[in-house]
Amino acid sequence: MDLNEFAAYGYFFLVVFLVVGLYSYIYHLYKNRKDATGVDYEHYSNMALHDDIDSTPVKPVSHEKEN
Repeated sequence: MDLNEFAAYGYFFLVVFLVVGLYSYIYHLYKNRKDATGVDYEHYSNMALHDDIDSTPVKPVSHEKEN
């Protein structure tokens, strides 16, 4: 086993490890959409595209003061 063959095996296993890591991270993101408080931030993702003055708010705002 020379150095080139060892480097090829190392590169292959590194690529496989990174692909598995990427797909597991994507699965983790879609499985746990809510944070610890139970808030789902998925509806905030389109906020940058719809940022006009007359756009509807992402979350309704109450004008009552909380005690």
